[in-house]
Amino acid sequence: MSMPSNGTGRAALAETLLPEGATRLVGAVLLVLVGTAILAISAKIKVPFWPVPITLQTLAIMAIAAGYGSRLAVATVLVYFAEGALGLPVFTNTPPAVAGPAYFLGPTGGFLAGFIVLAYVVGKAADLGWSQSFVKLFAVMIFADVILFALGFAWLAWFANLSNGATGLGVQTAFTAGVAPFILGDLLKIALAALAVPAIWGLVRARD
Repeated sequence: MSMPSNGTGRAALAETLLPEGATRLVGAVLLVLVGTAILAISAKIKVPFWPVPITLQTLAIMAIAAGYGSRLAVATVLVYFAEGALGLPVFTNTPPAVAGPAYFLGPTGGFLAGFIVLAYVVGKAADLGWSQSFVKLFAVMIFADVILFALGFAWLAWFANLSNGATGLGVQTAFTAGVAPFILGDLLKIALAALAVPAIWGLVRARD
């Protein structure tokens, strides 16, 4: 149905499903818009979990990246950010928080930056064909998630603009409030995404 993204014959799932010709660009734009809608919806869903409820947003980004590949995945995240910067309430706590450029300077700014890294790293693995293997996909998702948490932690500890006018929570509070409660939930989301995408690949190969 389409040409692979590199000379090795490997490609992300979306690359193999998009049509050839002029309609390929239209299909790519539609995938990006659908992806931003999924990110917005997943940001609003809170699943009861221990020790804190979790949203499905990192799960959505990992699944999109593993299915779309690096270029479409990063484009999706950037368009999603543009929607938020324009004031659309697409982020987790909007409302009551107000979306817009200033939102990126708040407590979640580092994690938002990490979304781009997550999309690129997992998407790049998909470009190489790793999304067909649970083990490879799980490993690269762990690696990318560690980077996401590192960026989120550093921003929250030292740079985040807080509602009380302070800057940063400090190292201990940033870790105990912004990192530790979410590790177990992210491991579960990584496992789900790493299982789902290879399963979809299996269905595509069976259809062919």
